[in-house]
Amino acid sequence: MDRLLALMARLRAPDGCPWDRRQTHRTLRFHAVEEVYELLDAIEAGDDAEMAEELGDLLLQVVFHCQLAAERGAFTFETVTRRLVAKLIHRHPHVFGNARARTAAAVWEQWDRLKHAEKKGTARERHSALDGLPRHLPALMRAQKLWKKARRAGLVMPPAPPPGPAGRANVARQLFELAAWCQERGWSAEALLRAEARRRERAWRRAESRGAPRSRAS
Repeated sequence: MDRLLALMARLRAPDGCPWDRRQTHRTLRFHAVEEVYELLDAIEAGDDAEMAEELGDLLLQVVFHCQLAAERGAFTFETVTRRLVAKLIHRHPHVFGNARARTAAAVWEQWDRLKHAEKKGTARERHSALDGLPRHLPALMRAQKLWKKARRAGLVMPPAPPPGPAGRANVARQLFELAAWCQERGWSAEALLRAEARRRERAWRRAESRGAPRSRAS
């Protein structure tokens, strides 16, 4: 790890790599996303050698951002790792303390409760049950996570089942056909779903602020 950090600093030095010296947090921001998708491909292929390489590429993004931050006097790689260790210990009191959490569901509930308490009173405090979703999540993933948060908060009831047989194959077929239908009309399925998720989120936030009863669709 020390050698990697020293190598990154060398690449950013005045006589280092011209490309590396030009980068900023903003110019690099989508490189990490690309590396994650390449890692997913390696995992799904069951290719350990490729997985090791892609994990290295992802680690490079972490180290690169830490070097940029260190140059600004903001934080260092050590700052990041110390905070991560402290967070993992704090959020696993059932392992490192006296709390009890016998199921994965109990662990998640405890994790959310501790996270909410950590952010309370800070600039990152979550005032809504719907807070905390990254804006750049793919639309389908964001829609599912948004629905999950709304369900946990009691803002919606279970959705009506889709038409046809209630099985994974049928749902997969309908999703694909909806994407194809959008393509034939020149519409972006991603943009449409993202816009619908924003609309529902606004409606759920209004209902949450009013303490309104939950609804099936809003």
